[in-house]
Amino acid sequence: MQEALPRVEFAPAKVNLALHVVGRRDDGYHLLESLAVFTRFGDRIEIEEADEDSFVVSGPFAEGVPTDETNLVVGARDALRAALPHASARVSIMLQKNLPPASGIGGGSSDAAATLRGLAKLWELDAGNERLSAIGAALGADLPMCIEAKPLIARGTGEQLSPVAGFPSLGLVLVNPGVAVSTPAVFSALKRRDNEALPALPTRIDFHTLRNWLEMTRNDLEEAALSIEPAIGAAKRALENADAGFARMSGSGATCFGLFETGNVAKRAAAVIRKRHPDWFVAATRTMPSEDAHEQD
Repeated sequence: MQEALPRVEFAPAKVNLALHVVGRRDDGYHLLESLAVFTRFGDRIEIEEADEDSFVVSGPFAEGVPTDETNLVVGARDALRAALPHASARVSIMLQKNLPPASGIGGGSSDAAATLRGLAKLWELDAGNERLSAIGAALGADLPMCIEAKPLIARGTGEQLSPVAGFPSLGLVLVNPGVAVSTPAVFSALKRRDNEALPALPTRIDFHTLRNWLEMTRNDLEEAALSIEPAIGAAKRALENADAGFARMSGSGATCFGLFETGNVAKRAAAVIRKRHPDWFVAATRTMPSEDAHEQD
């Protein structure tokens, strides 16, 4: 009998192209509105049946990543078992960590989402995205959108998702100046929590219409993150100096993104930034398009 191959799941980086903080609930959770996209660069999860559970981390950012229950991958495995008790087979999980941790691009949440998707397939569970999102939401607000992993508008605490139709594949460069920023610290440093909502998206989305729309939006966490870690400003300037059509911090930082018209232009810009800042994390990639959109170079 042929030995089953490991199940491989991709865990893409999540980029908040715009992020507005529009309120705060009585329980302390912030209300957000965000246009989020996912990229062709990210982490990688391998899962296979085993005699006992194990979890190992490899890759360029493996150092310091916990392998106990504090890691969202282990939390996702255990949460799925708790929700669906018949899913009890032991598994070996390997995480290839290509994204810097605590960097505002959803690495841990995307890893957990990929784990939920992979285990559901391996265990042949009757659990679609809606069920997996409900299970994952208890682990973190970003889990539902990372389960979907396609262009979307997220509202509320991140649980209200609206897919964006016609979103093309666009060139992006991700830059992190080698620093981690605490998300709770950034939210604590906010000066205002009742900002304006996102404007309506353009009816047709391409590089130019999106850039113009982004100019009317914000990342309301950027100022607070900059007050904690000024190096974020250097990362954003590096993208602007490399002729990004638009540059901004993603999520709670410290990773910044630059928008480029094509993947090839993004690659050239990344090479320039990498040469100027060899110690930084720099990755050229493209956004994953909507299901109804055509691929672009």
